[in-house]
Amino acid sequence: MKPGWKLFLLFAVLFAAAFGAERLFVPHVVPVGFAEEPQALWAVETAFVLRAIELMTGGVAIVALALMLGVWARRWRHRRAH
Repeated sequence: MKPGWKLFLLFAVLFAAAFGAERLFVPHVVPVGFAEEPQALWAVETAFVLRAIELMTGGVAIVALALMLGVWARRWRHRRAH
């Protein structure tokens, strides 16, 4: 069960790092269609990459957490039955 928690923590930390980097380096960049003023291409591309990393790592962390909670519940129920 330890590898599952390590996986969850790894992706949670990666999510937090990408989230923090996005807020630090490109705090006010929005999708091109919503921008009222021109934005630097590097900022839009950086924001896009960081958001993609956030979404991927967040999804993996949620799946890992759900699986680990399922394993924990199954073990708890198995112990309770005996």
